Amino acid sequence: MKKIVIIGAMELEVETLKSKLSNEKITKKAGMEFHEGILNGASVVIVRCGIGKVNAALCVQILADLFEVTHVINTGIAGSLNAKLDIGDILISKDAIHHDMDVTIFGYKPGEVPQLGCLEFSADKRLMELAKSACEKVCTDTHAIYGRVVSGDQFISDSAVKERLINTFYGDCAEMEGASIAHGAYLNGIPFVIVRAISDKADGSAEMDYPMFEKAAAENCAKLVEEMVAGI
Repeated sequence: MKKIVIIGAMELEVETLKSKLSNEKITKKAGMEFHEGILNGASVVIVRCGIGKVNAALCVQILADLFEVTHVINTGIAGSLNAKLDIGDILISKDAIHHDMDVTIFGYKPGEVPQLGCLEFSADKRLMELAKSACEKVCTDTHAIYGRVVSGDQFISDSAVKERLINTFYGDCAEMEGASIAHGAYLNGIPFVIVRAISDKADGSAEMDYPMFEKAAAENCAKLVEEMVAGI
C-alpha cells in the first residue's frame, strides 16, 4: 500500500495541508508530530520537521522506520539562485546537493559526502513529472522549472555567497533541508521530490522579501502537493 509523506520545515509550509486531512491520527516522536490520514484520496503522513539539515534527516529516518512510507515529498519555500526563477515561481528538484559539505582537502568534490559514492541525490522522475503537471493544473499563473536544490545550515542573503552557490554547485535554489531529506530518502531507497516556491532572491533583498512573500509562496506549494498526491 502506498503511503506518501509530506515534509515541511515550518508550520507555515504544512498547516494548510494538515487542515484538510481526514481520519487523522497523530504520533509524537523526537519533538515532531506526525499527522497520518487521508488527503485528496491518498494515504499520507504530514510532518513539520523543523529547520535545518539535522532535523530533516532525523525526520526521514523516523518516517522510514516507523511509518514505512513509500514516497517522500518535501514542500516549502526557498531563495532563487536562477535568474529565470522569480518570487512566487516553483522549483521542482531534479537533484539536491549539500553546499556546506567540504572535504575537498582529501580529493572529494565540493558538496560530496565522503564514502557515499555519489555527489548529488537524484529525484524520482515520475514524481517530478507529477509535480509539474499538478502545478500546471492548479497554479496556472505560476512558472515552474526543474532544477538543482542546494542545502546548507544557513539562510542565504549575501550576493557573494549566492554567486558561489551558482558557480560552484550550479544551484537553482537555496534552502536548509532538501538535500538532507534527499540524502535520507536515498539511503532508505525511497523515491523523493522536492518542491520549492520562491520566497526571495537569496541576495541583499532577501531580508525584506522573505517575510513579505513566504506565506503566499507556501500556499502555492500546498495547492500543488494536494493535487499531486492524488496521482501517485
